[in-house]
Amino acid sequence: MPASAEGQPAVVTMSEVATRAGVSLSTVSHVLNNTRPVNDSTRARVEQAVRDLGYRRNAAARTLAGGRSHAIGVVISGVTNQYFGPLLHAIERRISAEGYILLLGDSHDEATRERLVIDSFLGRSVDGLIVAPSAGFADQAATAVTGSDTPLVLIDRSADIACDQVTPENRASTEMLTSHLIEHGHRRIGAIVGLAGLDSTTERRAGYLDALAAHGIEADPRLIIAGESNRDHARAAVEQLLSLDEPPTALLTLNNAMTIGAMRAISEFGLRIPDDIALVCYDDFEWSDLFSPGLTAIAQNVERMGREAVDLLMRRIEGDRSPFEQRIVDTSFHRRTSCGCP
Repeated sequence: MPASAEGQPAVVTMSEVATRAGVSLSTVSHVLNNTRPVNDSTRARVEQAVRDLGYRRNAAARTLAGGRSHAIGVVISGVTNQYFGPLLHAIERRISAEGYILLLGDSHDEATRERLVIDSFLGRSVDGLIVAPSAGFADQAATAVTGSDTPLVLIDRSADIACDQVTPENRASTEMLTSHLIEHGHRRIGAIVGLAGLDSTTERRAGYLDALAAHGIEADPRLIIAGESNRDHARAAVEQLLSLDEPPTALLTLNNAMTIGAMRAISEFGLRIPDDIALVCYDDFEWSDLFSPGLTAIAQNVERMGREAVDLLMRRIEGDRSPFEQRIVDTSFHRRTSCGCP
């Protein structure tokens, strides 16, 4: 590769490739982009010149020329969360199959940071965005996306904006979990709920209350505590519940990070699951059945959610202007032993 005066590799241009191969600039472009048939001998000369000179196509230039970056921006919160790993894997696998690359940003569930990440992706001319929105998404970042005309799909959580959305079933699933505890004889059931302002938090809390009402149990506000969707807050919340004069006999945690915090608090209080306190959770772990006892949980179909989100996004990228869709993906109930089942 040629070197600059400073000793750094010089940028090789398409014109230099054309000169080396003895062809026109347009012929080089047709070979590199497969936009027109080129005879085998000419193609071989161009490809050899590319190798000899170490030519690399510039992604930004291709975007300007062809209107596509072949990159998808994915914005989530908490990339270390056990739930988001499989979801990201499902999205990335589907995106790769479509010939795209994934750019990942972590919003940390902060609307201001989320807006910065999305602005950065829009500045890189991504072809589309998949976002697990924060509580403030509709007020901040949404306007930047809709103003750019960049295709957008929300995943995991919904928001009150016009776009395609793929979410799990929340309310009936949580009602099922809570009812299962009630069927075991529990009447004081603590609920560790997620971040305020998220539709998933609202829906799961409603499912808990639906189950109590269906069984004629009056809800006790002291038993509903915010775990802020993270481990440490959930740990503190459970400690608060276990310190009540009349503590709960069962716990319901509404995401897997909060489940870890709850289990730690229960252990620190010297209690055993389910002998001293029963536990069920929304969000399954890949290794939930390896716990002792195994965790009774609602499992989301992350593979299907990722697949459907990418499929919806690809349709929009290809110009589909049909009405937006809101797809709700069914969950599954995994009954193990943390609830008290044998």
